[in-house]
Order: sequence, then C-alpha cells, then structure tokens
Amino acid sequence: MHSIYFDFYINAPKQKVFESFALPEHLDRWWTLKSSGQPELGATYNLNFTDDYNWFAEVSKVETNNHFYLKVTKADADWNPTTFGITLETHDNKTLFKFSHINWPENNHEFRNSSFCWSQLLQGLKNYIEKGTIISFEERS
Repeated sequence: MHSIYFDFYINAPKQKVFESFALPEHLDRWWTLKSSGQPELGATYNLNFTDDYNWFAEVSKVETNNHFYLKVTKADADWNPTTFGITLETHDNKTLFKFSHINWPENNHEFRNSSFCWSQLLQGLKNYIEKGTIISFEERS
C-alpha cells in the first residue's frame, strides 16, 4: 500500500482549522463543488466535484478540533480502499496540520496525480484559513 503525508503549520486556532476541513460549507470553498455531511462517527459525506465525480465517504475517526478521517466508500477504483484526514496539534499559537491519505493500492498515475493535487488544495486551504482566499471551483486544479 502507498500513502501521502503532509505536515505544515497554519496560523489559526485548531477549531477554525478543524471546521475548515470537516464542515461542508468550508469544504466547498477550497475543495469540493458541493458537499454534505456531519463530523460524527459513522456519518456519510457526499463529496461532489461534478456529476461524473460524485463520491461518498464515511467518518471513520473524529474528535472535534483534534482528528477527522474519512474512509472512501464510493469513488474511483483507486480511491475506494483509501482513508484520508487530519490530526491537529497546537504549537506556539499555531496549528500543526498533519494530513494523511493512506491505503492506495498502487503507485500509479492516480496516486501521483492525487499527491500533487492534495499539495495544491491544502495550500488553498491554508490560504483560505489564514487570508480568507477562496478560489472558484473552476480554477482549482
């Protein structure tokens, strides 16, 4: 299995960072076209990017302001066995954002492309939290 990991600091409290990664009204400002779900164990999230990419995931681990992980349940074949999410820690009045996306079946194009996309999307998330920057869905790559 293959995994993606990123650690970086966000100049914001854990609560704001957690909400920006876990609540649909924030996800739609940096990642999805439209989404739904509640950060509760076992809850289903709908992650819609287009009609052709209308994916689902289940909350597999959650502790408000500390951890949030989604197990993909319906998506592209490469994403289906994967789980992604965050662990947050406070360091010097900043939040250490520890991201992982694990259990990729192959180190193929989709894995490598997703690694690149996550790096750009998470930079967008950081800018959204710290600066209020929202990139339109059409301009996200």
